[in-house]
Amino acid sequence: MAYDLITMGRIGVDLYPLQTGVPLDRVTSFGKFLGGSATNVAVAAARLGLRTAVITRTGDDPFGTYLHEALRGFGVDDRWVTPVPGLPTPVTFCEIFPPDDFPLYFYRLPKAPDLEIHPGELDLDAIRAARVLWVTGTGLSEEPSRSATLGALAHRARSGITVFDLDWRPALWNSAARQDPGTARPFYAEALRHATVAVGNVDEVEIATGTREPHAAARALLDAGVELAVVKQGPKGVLAVHRDGESAEVPPLPVTVLNGLGAGDAFGGSLCHGLLEGWDLETVMRHANAAGAIVASRLECSSAMPTPDEVAAALAAGAVR
Repeated sequence: MAYDLITMGRIGVDLYPLQTGVPLDRVTSFGKFLGGSATNVAVAAARLGLRTAVITRTGDDPFGTYLHEALRGFGVDDRWVTPVPGLPTPVTFCEIFPPDDFPLYFYRLPKAPDLEIHPGELDLDAIRAARVLWVTGTGLSEEPSRSATLGALAHRARSGITVFDLDWRPALWNSAARQDPGTARPFYAEALRHATVAVGNVDEVEIATGTREPHAAARALLDAGVELAVVKQGPKGVLAVHRDGESAEVPPLPVTVLNGLGAGDAFGGSLCHGLLEGWDLETVMRHANAAGAIVASRLECSSAMPTPDEVAAALAAGAVR
């Protein structure tokens, strides 16, 4: 049976401080969680009732074992999560300074296993059959992941819903791209040619299109080949523009932010759910905003992903309480 959603990209262990407003050098205790944006999107969608799987790789180590157990616990199929001998499972630390400062520290050296996804190892039939495929910009940062990501997109040939999460993380690219982000743009352009949906914040759409003005960036993404452009504007909400002329600009749901990390992944899982349900754009965006707000009000990411009842309650209340 075809999956509702297959995601492809980062996985790792998130170590989040259990004290907020404390610099990392003074934190004394941490919580351990499943992490990685593509993986979190699969978890978020599974919480909403979708049949999901993730294509990624871990180290052949105890943290890798933990990630398999966590995926299964969340109901995400881990059959395409394979070990890479000799590379450690990535670990990510963060600092938590609500409401809007959450520095991340990635430990992905000498190389992250999730960048060792090889084109020849992909189950292309499953990728093409999935109702939604979700790939990320980080997957384009290094070979062989870049060729695998672009190969999966090309084989899918825009069948079903194909989402390109622009996901610009400069720390995960080489020094040339960090110094001149425009060097990454050709890879983004190639991915956009095969995608039907593009999702990103204003920094990410600037990497992909050269402009950060939301309406202009949305038009540029449509011109690049997608059918739906979704531009997240932080406190200004989200803009969604479809090639057929439908558009929606939805304000954020009021929330007391504890940890903003993971909110975008909850948004992504809800976006996939809403598109598969065939909702109108405004309904999709309001649901996705609510899912993201719920996660922003919680410490963790993966285990914070909301259920349908929690999203419905937040929408009915008009805020996350």
